[in-house]
Amino acid sequence: MMIESRCGLRCRDCEYREQMNCPGCVHMDKPFWGESCPIKSCCEQKEHDHCGQCKDFPCALLNQFAYDEAQGDDGKRIEQCRLWLEG
Repeated sequence: MMIESRCGLRCRDCEYREQMNCPGCVHMDKPFWGESCPIKSCCEQKEHDHCGQCKDFPCALLNQFAYDEAQGDDGKRIEQCRLWLEG
C-alpha cells in the first residue's frame, strides 16, 4: 500500500501531477498551489501518514476540501483514506 497524499487524493489520477511536476504532498514541503496546505499541516503535526488515521476523521476541514464546489471530489478522497486505513 502506497500512501500518496495526506488527504486521500490519489496523486496518480491528478491532472496537475505532471503539469506542475508535483511529487505529491508526502514528498514535498509546501504545495505548488500555495504557501501551505491546512490538511497536510494538520496531518503531519499529528504525525499521521494520512487523515484516515485521525480520531476526528473525517473532520470538518477534510469535508470542506472533499466537497468543495471548484476543487472537491465528492468525497472520493475520504473513501481513499478509509481504504488506506483498512490497508
